[in-house]
Amino acid sequence: MSAEIDAVVWDIGHVLVQWSIRNLYEKLIPDPAELDWFLAHVATLPWHFRHDAGEPLADLIAEKVAEYPEHRALIEAYAPRWLDTIPGPIDGTPALVEALAAQGVPQFSITNFGADTWAMFRPTFPVLDHMGDIVVSGVERLIKPDPAIFHLAAQRFGHAPERMLFIDDNAANIASASALGWNVHHFTRGAEALEADMKARGLI
Repeated sequence: MSAEIDAVVWDIGHVLVQWSIRNLYEKLIPDPAELDWFLAHVATLPWHFRHDAGEPLADLIAEKVAEYPEHRALIEAYAPRWLDTIPGPIDGTPALVEALAAQGVPQFSITNFGADTWAMFRPTFPVLDHMGDIVVSGVERLIKPDPAIFHLAAQRFGHAPERMLFIDDNAANIASASALGWNVHHFTRGAEALEADMKARGLI
């Protein structure tokens, strides 16, 4: 294990698993132009991110149904069909979690994830059993890149920021963690580049 880093902290969406609202609604809306309009105006990323920040999914769905009643069926499909937004894991990164576990490296996660959707997703992804603790934005009502979520995570994980490697695909989250003294890996070049970084740091 590295003399400088003694724990690895993972983001989940776009690092360990794929995620896209489009992946759900392309199954329900066959017309490409209609699909693009629906994702731009109804089931939008800012709307979903409010769930990540702590708003209940039922409230968000009710709000959208009131705004777009003609699309009630599609909007109300969001909760029961939500797992369709996750088509599968990111190639190679779950294997790195397993490799770190085999080396005895403590692992944790900080994820922007709604409480309701987290309850749906967590049982489907057993690789997260290797995480000693997971800070979920929707549960804590704190969301990356707010420094407060990183402070909370450092307290919960029991490792100093300068002794942890934080992995995230989002540049703002990486910048926030780095400013607080965390070691960081901006996940933009896939699992091979991450594995090379971990090997260089003596983690695997």
